[in-house]
Amino acid sequence: MSGATTHSLRTRLLGFILGAIVVAAVVQVVTAYRTALSEADALFDRHMQKMAFSLRSGTPLINDEPNSALSADRENEDFFVQMWSANGVPIFQSAAHRLLRQPGPPGFSNLRSLDNRTYRLFVIATPQQVILVAQDMAARRDMARSLALRTALPALLMAPLLMLVVWWVVSRSLAPVASVRTQVARRRADDLHPVNEQGLPAEVRPLIQELNLLFERLRQAFEAQQHFVADAAHELRSPLAALKIQLQGLQRAADEPARELAIKRLAAGIDRAGHLVDQLLVLARQQTHASASGEPQPVALDQVSLVALADAMPAAQARGIDLGVHRSDATTVRGDAEALRTLIRNLLDNAIKYSPPGGTVDLSVQADMVGAVLVIEDSGPGIAPRDRARVLDRFYRVSGSGAEGSGLGLAIVKAIAERHGARLQLDESTRLGGLRVQVIFAP
Repeated sequence: MSGATTHSLRTRLLGFILGAIVVAAVVQVVTAYRTALSEADALFDRHMQKMAFSLRSGTPLINDEPNSALSADRENEDFFVQMWSANGVPIFQSAAHRLLRQPGPPGFSNLRSLDNRTYRLFVIATPQQVILVAQDMAARRDMARSLALRTALPALLMAPLLMLVVWWVVSRSLAPVASVRTQVARRRADDLHPVNEQGLPAEVRPLIQELNLLFERLRQAFEAQQHFVADAAHELRSPLAALKIQLQGLQRAADEPARELAIKRLAAGIDRAGHLVDQLLVLARQQTHASASGEPQPVALDQVSLVALADAMPAAQARGIDLGVHRSDATTVRGDAEALRTLIRNLLDNAIKYSPPGGTVDLSVQADMVGAVLVIEDSGPGIAPRDRARVLDRFYRVSGSGAEGSGLGLAIVKAIAERHGARLQLDESTRLGGLRVQVIFAP
């Protein structure tokens, strides 16, 4: 399979579902982290405000007290405090941070230090002093990560278990599909029995049902082909045997008149055998197209009928048959123009063959409420009601008809009519006295 790409439904399902689980876990972790960071910001901002407000008592702080609560031995804590006098003179620093030479604007702000660290600042100003409370943002991020991890840890722990469950469920759900594949893979080429549908999911069952219908159509086609081959082999024995006898007669001819008669009989036998082979090929072609036909096209039935009529005209003239059009309505059907031409030509050939010399064959194309109707009538002996259904079978000939034929003409007509969804009806012609054949096309 060069250039072809194969897809595994199981792999795609597992890939999409497991990928969705991973994405959901990542989204949950990120959301938890952002939520925790937002909550930490609000919590620490309130804490910084409270600390700054508690230091605006008006009593100036100095760094001379080594045991002070805000002395330099606490320089590693997250929060630190700086104070300036009203004149901008530094009066207190809680730790050995040399970050701010001057106080920032009142309220909250952020500051990036010289060591590339970000600090959160809160500044308030009183008549006596300016107070700054600062915190390293890394502490907030650490706390947010800790909160996010505690929040998302259950989901992270459940994700592998959920993946295992999904893998098991998908594998179990697709097991019937694998079973069907095994059934089909183990079949012989001639095994067309239905595939077992039990246990299949609702999404797969229609596919198997259509596959079973296809198997049924193939089985019917194979059976029809076997019957056709058997019948064809049987029918070809007679003309071939006749040809052999005629050839022997030609070899034994004693004089020129006898030789000419033998040659004439041999040529007629060859023509009959050739006609039989042609009819067999046409029937096989129509039956094949019935199961593998393309999209039907609009066909002007009246125009196709005139073409078929012109094809049959030499045979009618040779027997003195009055072949003509009794009625021709402009109408269109959907189908194959060449197949419809073959249908009409076979009906006309039968009518000409079975009509007596000097008889009449009429063709009509009618458009009415039931759809397009093709009618061919002749002045021949007709077909008895008991034989009208059987003459549509392959190789069936009406006894005592007085005309030679292959018994395939009406079988070909039946195959083409079924291919076009048309209904074939045989009855007696009240106008001409012979056979009346109607091909009724659905509107």
